[in-house]
Amino acid sequence: MGVTISAVDAGGLAHRAGISAGDELCSINGHAVEDVLDYRFYLTHRALKLCLRDKSGAEYTKTVRKQEYDELGLRFDTFLMDKQRPCKNKCVFCFVDQLPKGLRESLYFKDDDSRMSFLFGNYITLTNLRPRDVERILAMHISPVNISVHTTNPELRVRMMKNPRAGEVLDYIPRLARGGVKLNAQLVLCPGYNDGPELVRTLRDLCALAPGVQSVAVVPVGLTGHREGLRPLRLFTRAEAAQVCDTVDRFGEEMLRMHGIRVCYVADELYLCAGRALPPCEYYGDFEQLENGVGLVALLRQEFYAALENTPARSVRRRATLVTGRAAYPFLRELAGAAASRFPGLRLDVIPVDNHFFGETITVAGLVTGGDILAQAGGRPLGDALLFPSVMLRHEGDMFLDNMTVEELERRLGVPLRAVDNDGCALLDALLGQ
Repeated sequence: MGVTISAVDAGGLAHRAGISAGDELCSINGHAVEDVLDYRFYLTHRALKLCLRDKSGAEYTKTVRKQEYDELGLRFDTFLMDKQRPCKNKCVFCFVDQLPKGLRESLYFKDDDSRMSFLFGNYITLTNLRPRDVERILAMHISPVNISVHTTNPELRVRMMKNPRAGEVLDYIPRLARGGVKLNAQLVLCPGYNDGPELVRTLRDLCALAPGVQSVAVVPVGLTGHREGLRPLRLFTRAEAAQVCDTVDRFGEEMLRMHGIRVCYVADELYLCAGRALPPCEYYGDFEQLENGVGLVALLRQEFYAALENTPARSVRRRATLVTGRAAYPFLRELAGAAASRFPGLRLDVIPVDNHFFGETITVAGLVTGGDILAQAGGRPLGDALLFPSVMLRHEGDMFLDNMTVEELERRLGVPLRAVDNDGCALLDALLGQ
């Protein structure tokens, strides 16, 4: 079994060695190559013995000498050099199952590929892994691995994920942690399922593996308005969210005393739901869980006020509008007010966009669509520019979740649009038109 080479870079090491497109790469230094992890791991050797198979099926070998990080100049049909592994679970809280119809096809693909976890930080449930996959992770020292744990109760995990393997693969977690692999865990909490005593059990089990388990993010379930035919779920009440915060903070304090790191963190959204002030930056350590919305507000606030303090006050003749999700509105209004106070003549409006596309229970900025921005900002005086968080766009940076392009929204609003990264300096620059 090998991986077919789709192209060979002219003048590259592989080209000079006489390797051709259409041939199969079978092994490097005797190690089989099945995907990008094998290829990248064994490629770092300085002396490579490549076993290949030509189009006729005849095998041949080539020896290549190179520097550690030199590329061979081989191209493959896909980045993974293999098919991406889809999720085989049917989680009761799955967000993809709650998407409305008619979106682009890629949004409906459920990823659960350990290789994507290592390469891009995606979270995996482990149900696609077999013992040989775990052995490969350990042998290659792949770290960190991000795991969607949800609960360490095997029976409950099977019930929540609708996969008979969901419970047994929990055994992989201590094996990886004790093998030197750093783990980041996330728990999507659903009221009546994995909160309360079950949350305590899960945190106790994961904290026992610290510092191998280096962080645990506790995030609330997200519910859209498109749950027809799905199991009934509800959001946390204010009191329940406060109880979750108390539980996680208690474990965090214990880990801080024992290991010098907090390990357990609550997503910003749960603090807001509980009506509590968000912790300062120092609380979040190295911000391992930013992608889960843990510490985003604290970091952005610190960066923004530092940039504001280091920017000389001056008169600015500019008016701009910033749109965001309902959850971040009070915070961004605070930052806009601070900027307007420091720069006379700067007029800033912040519009909280209610999410009619997914349902008004969805309040995060990353799920605001172009259509909702148009409906709620259209017809208003928007000033010199409309600013919006870049997380509203797909990876290519050109399209919102509802398939509306930035170009179309700009044309229909009649004002220049500017996507702003989640960075305090970038936000201040955008507000000032720099």
